[in-house]
Amino acid sequence: MQANVGGVDRIIRIVVGLALIVWALMGGPVWAWIGVVPLATGVIGWCPAYLPFGIKTCKTESKPAE
Repeated sequence: MQANVGGVDRIIRIVVGLALIVWALMGGPVWAWIGVVPLATGVIGWCPAYLPFGIKTCKTESKPAE
């Protein structure tokens, strides 16, 4: 499993995920528990939804010149 979620994307996912979970805990709608998904993908740095589209928001490693 290679990382495909970059720095800013990860931060946004974690913040939004936590906000939704807190909202659900404070009596918000049951669908707010979906915040677990962006939180998990932000923490592990990998999003399965990006795979079919070939999206990568993380920086790629450059190979040294030979």
